[in-house]
Amino acid sequence: MAESQRNMLDRVVRERTALKPRMKALSDKGSLSRSEEAELDQLLDTFENLTSSERSLRARLGVGGDDGHVEGVSRGELRDRALRVLENEGHHLAPHQIDHVDKLLRSRNGDVDGAVIARRLLLSERDAYRSAFMKGVTESSPIFTPEEQAAVAEFRAANEGTGSAGGFGIPVLIDPTIILTSGAADAPLLQISRVVTITTDAWKGVSSSGVVWSYDAESSAVSDDTPTFEQPTIPVYMARGFIPYSIEVGQDYPGFADEMSMLLNQGFIDLVAKQSMTGSGTASPTGIFTALQNVTTSPAHVVVTTTGALGAVDIRAAWSSLPERYRPRATWVMSPSVLSKVSQFGNGLAISDYTVNLLQDGSSVIAGRPVVISDYAPSFTGTSGAENFCCLGDFSRYVFVSRAGMSVELIPTIFDQATARPTGNRAWFSFARHGMGVSDANGFRLLANS
Repeated sequence: MAESQRNMLDRVVRERTALKPRMKALSDKGSLSRSEEAELDQLLDTFENLTSSERSLRARLGVGGDDGHVEGVSRGELRDRALRVLENEGHHLAPHQIDHVDKLLRSRNGDVDGAVIARRLLLSERDAYRSAFMKGVTESSPIFTPEEQAAVAEFRAANEGTGSAGGFGIPVLIDPTIILTSGAADAPLLQISRVVTITTDAWKGVSSSGVVWSYDAESSAVSDDTPTFEQPTIPVYMARGFIPYSIEVGQDYPGFADEMSMLLNQGFIDLVAKQSMTGSGTASPTGIFTALQNVTTSPAHVVVTTTGALGAVDIRAAWSSLPERYRPRATWVMSPSVLSKVSQFGNGLAISDYTVNLLQDGSSVIAGRPVVISDYAPSFTGTSGAENFCCLGDFSRYVFVSRAGMSVELIPTIFDQATARPTGNRAWFSFARHGMGVSDANGFRLLANS
């Protein structure tokens, strides 16, 4: 009997593995035909069924099973078990998200410890923890099964900053601080910036203008070409989300917890999108425009020819000012109103630099480099005072730092401030920590009035 089950397990594993190349090929395509969409749906269903069968067979045979317990487990085993869970349960993630989590699990440096994320993933992706999580954020006095209670207790004990009462870590494979849910679409700078996930309270990097080479005479001492190193530090700040709701809504609304989770996640992404552009840097992350505006030690500013106006000559000046080493990977960032001005330069000014790439959904291109458009970038107002128009640079030098782990707590009762009596409302309080900043200011140029 056992031999038959082992043969069946081998067959299931082979079949599931054989599905991956086609699933990846379809997932990587920009758009799918109806037949391809139907094929992908069928492949995902088959993959999920085979994964369930594999899990069941492993449980019966007592081989390779992951019960989620992490106490006393070696770092290598934590990583391997977490990678298996990612492979089995992460089929709803986009390929770039899977690659990102995979890289995190294999990391071990001063900023991120892959074992911390592996431990969090193993504990939060257990069925018992997931069910406890849903109860904990929807019921004021949840009644946990013994398995759920044990899962919650072990998760809190294993994760720094999680108290013994209150607060539930969001399961890793739906946690936007780890998988960056919808970030590429709704927070466009995340698509082009350097994204770093850490398990500490700040990111410490190393930047340099590069090693300077030289030619020296035969048999002479080599010239001093020592590069200047800097260590930029980007701290993380706490972002908070608060959603009040009536007890009746919580009881009567089907799928309430799932809907609230999506709202919290989308609110988080919206905040990141705004902060990445104009965040003040005071008790909050520093946006790219704010960071460049504050730079005074390098030629980061390109001043327009006519104050309060924007012309083709100014766009060309910004492009020419950017050092050659940064141009091949440069991206323009501006608001729709600024792009509108740029797109009008062809009327009489004949700026051949501006084109539209019809193969990329009509995306704009300036001097051969793509343009990122955001409503959160500074708008064009025509003022003669201080005003930023757009920025240009290599955004691998702009770092988004995310501390792994978002948590949510249920506030069971909200009290009226005037009477101190309960209002019949509850609330979700969620928090996550992240930071943003420039690691190499010379890789950017800011086009501005001053």
